[in-house]
Amino acid sequence: MKIAVYSGSFNPLHKGHEAIIRFLTQEAGFDKVYLVVTPQNPFKVTHSLPAGEERFQAAVEAVKRHPDLKVEVKDIELKMTPPQYTIRTLDTLREREPENNFTLVIGADNLASFAGWRFHERILREYGVVVFPRKGFHRGHDKARLLKEDPSYKIRLLKAPLVTISSTEIRAGMAAGKDMSGWLM
Repeated sequence: MKIAVYSGSFNPLHKGHEAIIRFLTQEAGFDKVYLVVTPQNPFKVTHSLPAGEERFQAAVEAVKRHPDLKVEVKDIELKMTPPQYTIRTLDTLREREPENNFTLVIGADNLASFAGWRFHERILREYGVVVFPRKGFHRGHDKARLLKEDPSYKIRLLKAPLVTISSTEIRAGMAAGKDMSGWLM
C-alpha cells in the first residue's frame, strides 16, 4: 500500500487537516494516511502544548466522527525516546510494515527549511515528500533548490487547494471566546 505519513502536533485537528487527508486519498493516489501525533516540533517553541497523549486521544475521537476517511492515528512518536526525528519515524514504520511504501506529507513552509531537518537527504531519497501549498511560500523555487543538491530527490508538489485556516488561528479564536467549533474536525 501507498501510505502518506502526515505528522504534526494537531493542536487541534481541524477541517483543513481533514481536507488534506481527503485530498491525499481521493486525488493524490494514496491508499491510506497515517496521522502521526508528534510530542514536540523541534523547530517551534511551544509553551502551552497539551500533552501528546491528550492530543492523540483528541485526534482518535475526531477521526471516529469521519468513518469514511482512510486514515489511522498513530502514536509512534509519543512512544519513542527523544529526539523524535522524522527519519526515525519513517524507518520504524518501514521496519514494522515492509510491505508498505511510505511518503512524508509536508507543507510548503516545511519545504523551505527542509535542508535543516535531520537526515533530510535520506528522507528525500528513500521516502520522498508530497508538498501542500501554504500561503506565502513558493514551492517551485524550494524544490528546484533541493534538486540542485541531488536530482534523485523525490519531491512531489501537489495541486491542492490552499488551506486557509490554521490551528494557531483556531486556538487564538478560542482564547478570545469565539465559537470555533465549525472549524474543528
